[in-house]
Amino acid sequence: MTEKKIDRKLIRHIALLARIEMTDEQAETLGRQFAGIVAYMDKLGELDTDGVEPMAHALDVRNVLAEDTPGRSLPVEQAMANAPARDGGFYKVPKVIGDSQ
Repeated sequence: MTEKKIDRKLIRHIALLARIEMTDEQAETLGRQFAGIVAYMDKLGELDTDGVEPMAHALDVRNVLAEDTPGRSLPVEQAMANAPARDGGFYKVPKVIGDSQ
């Protein structure tokens, strides 16, 4: 791996790219944290992974949602009971795209 020093200049560049303002103290702290993360990743790179199957998740991921089965619908009047504004059987909401008039 190419070794690049994590210094204040690099931290400031990353902050600029992320549009984050930070003090010198924050930059110093973030620099130490980044250096620790990079050192840990380098340590992980030393592991022998020959014969280890790549995986997308460390845990067995599966869908735990209930089956989607149709049920009884609310009557329109009950569904609209708390609507602050209505237009017939529809919710009326302020316009959010284009002119606000």
